[in-house]
Amino acid sequence: MSDRTAIKVEGISKSYGAVKALDDINLEISEGEIYGLIGPDGAGKTSLFRVLTTLTLADSGTASVNGRDVVADYQDIRRTIGYMPGHFALYQDLSVEENLNFYATVFGTTVEANYDTIKDIYSQIEMFKTRKARALSGGMKQKLALCCALVHKPEVLFLDEPTTGVDAVSRKEFWVMLKRIKESGVTILVSTPYMDEASMCDRIALILNGRIIDRGTPQEIISRYPDRLYAVRGGNMFRILKILRPLDGVLRCSSFGSECHVAMAQDGPDSSFLLDTLKDSGVEDSSVELVNPGIEDCFIRLS
Repeated sequence: MSDRTAIKVEGISKSYGAVKALDDINLEISEGEIYGLIGPDGAGKTSLFRVLTTLTLADSGTASVNGRDVVADYQDIRRTIGYMPGHFALYQDLSVEENLNFYATVFGTTVEANYDTIKDIYSQIEMFKTRKARALSGGMKQKLALCCALVHKPEVLFLDEPTTGVDAVSRKEFWVMLKRIKESGVTILVSTPYMDEASMCDRIALILNGRIIDRGTPQEIISRYPDRLYAVRGGNMFRILKILRPLDGVLRCSSFGSECHVAMAQDGPDSSFLLDTLKDSGVEDSSVELVNPGIEDCFIRLS
């Protein structure tokens, strides 16, 4: 990761009618890092991507990509970035090979000239090069879209929710590919609603309702979590949540799959109190364990 700034965002705001999609966004992303924009659907991730990739104008504020202004220098930016939108935007009736050749031609290059840039990814789908894009699996579509975004050797890669809708194995493979791309010196800005993917990034920003609510390395954000956190397990999770949420000292109580996470003030009740309360309420099969917070716990606290 370089000390040079690849992406700079200062006071960017954007509204669609009465809806404020972006509200005074400020970001500084270093050259050669993987930077994650983490937040749920509707948080403003795609709106920010559209501003940075010169597809829409902000209402106020400024932004630059590798020193080029997104308004004044939009043509230069478009030639030097790769963009993978949140939905599959390639041509469904073209084959894998035809899509790739088309995108290379758009940028004035050829697949052969830049094959070394994409070979690690393209080699995984090259055997299906004559297959129509519409017939590809989710993971294969993902790899093809990434190849098309890389075929012209971009300086900065924008990936808007690239792992949404693909299986867990494909998600894991995708992040391995991103690590390799980063090693070649490409700056990567990736958005995702999956909190567990935050740990794959060098730095992240948490975004909600168009505002950045925290930023830093994943570990820095986790280290700022101020409360004691307990994981509670038991048979009837709905009942457990109903019992624990009203208790004095419980700051937050949220469902996490097969368990719930209970945030307590540092001077609040301990795990024995929670366990005794559940037993007194007739919940005999429960367990309570002190755990370390994750990014999702931090997001819930800040939201």
